[in-house]
Amino acid sequence: MTDASVVWFRRDLRVHDQPTFLAAADAAPRALALFVLDPALLTPSGAPRRTFLFRALRSLDEALGGRLLVVKGDPADAVPRVAAAVGAATVHVAADFGPYGTRRDEAVEQALAADGRALVRTGSPYAVAPGRVRKADGEPFRVFTPFRRVWADHGWRAPADTDASTVTWLDPAEKVGGPRAVRIPDDDPVDAALPEASEDAALARWREFLDDVDDYADARNRPDKPGTSRMSVYLKYGLVHPRTQLADLAKRRSDSVESYRTEIAWREFYADVLFQRPDSARGNYDRSFDALPLASGAAARVSFDRWAEGRTGFPIVDAGMRQLREQAWVHNRVRMIVASFLVKDLHLPWWLGARHFMRYLVDGDLASNQHGWQWTAGSGTDASPYFRVFNPITQGEKFDPDGEYVRRFVPELRGVPGKAVHQPWALPDGVPEGYPEPMVDHKAERLEALARYDRVKEARR
Repeated sequence: MTDASVVWFRRDLRVHDQPTFLAAADAAPRALALFVLDPALLTPSGAPRRTFLFRALRSLDEALGGRLLVVKGDPADAVPRVAAAVGAATVHVAADFGPYGTRRDEAVEQALAADGRALVRTGSPYAVAPGRVRKADGEPFRVFTPFRRVWADHGWRAPADTDASTVTWLDPAEKVGGPRAVRIPDDDPVDAALPEASEDAALARWREFLDDVDDYADARNRPDKPGTSRMSVYLKYGLVHPRTQLADLAKRRSDSVESYRTEIAWREFYADVLFQRPDSARGNYDRSFDALPLASGAAARVSFDRWAEGRTGFPIVDAGMRQLREQAWVHNRVRMIVASFLVKDLHLPWWLGARHFMRYLVDGDLASNQHGWQWTAGSGTDASPYFRVFNPITQGEKFDPDGEYVRRFVPELRGVPGKAVHQPWALPDGVPEGYPEPMVDHKAERLEALARYDRVKEARR
């Protein structure tokens, strides 16, 4: 046994339910806590995600008694140098299954091995690691419903019994050589109000949601009500593990509990899809959609900008896009509505919208974001049929029946009562001053979307 090991934090910024702690404690009497500020991840991240990350790192450092070593650089260079500086034979991580994370870890593993050290993977950010749930013939699932059944039958481990004291942490000041420590960066300027970034906040929010979980099935589609868990950002950064959630849900029985467990399964399904098809992060999962004619040029750019600014003239769409800027988050039902409008009313590529979301969402998760967009666009696995085009008027009237959600985020319409807010052009005095007329005729654009889809059907023949 060597004197030290390294625990390299990534998407697991917590001290409870940490299998990596147990592995590190078994490997050596002491461990160094490490986080690498990786420019390859930080540079493309939007300000909300960077700021939340920095705040979560400060909270983790506090939980570890100020003993989190933060360095900056390419992990394939930084991690082996840190391991060498403390004489660690092993570096412990939760496995990463994303496209970049897989490549990064392979490079780190090779660099460590060249120096006689090992990268040890224990657990992952998922209850069931991508690649484990497969069909009887060994092939990966392409449809969610059978995936969910096998995923549930597969099951998952109980939460690991850990806290900060599970490991005897090295003081980074004892380190000699290797990359120099850096301070956790200051927050980026962010206009949006972000949730508290700490494990304590994550667990408190989870307990609060559990108190009302039996209302989830009915309230989850209502953006005007606080019916969702708001746990996505905490799952994104591993301030809570889905295994912890599933253990708590197992103690309860209701349709709402099953509905929420299904949402966890969707997250794990999309992670599995991305693992099997990393190319689907940037292109169509269903390659026949490469034949779909898309809007382009200056007019398309203007259309995109109006959508991004929440100036389409369709209130539920505009409320969603403005919520994105104000809260760095959007209600899931509204995410589908605004996505459908971009790809089927404006005929723009789904990846433009996905990129915009990743820039502004604090909970932006590559697998869930990209494949959620492809579900709406019709180009993904288990996709919504392309001919299912969300009507922004009827969607607003159904899921925001009193107009409270729209009025909250579209101040120009706050004087319009009730559900009339979803069709302001039909008001006796017309559209209120300052709010735009609808930028398209939805009925006409729906027919245009279906006509363009004929090219996809032809490509499949």
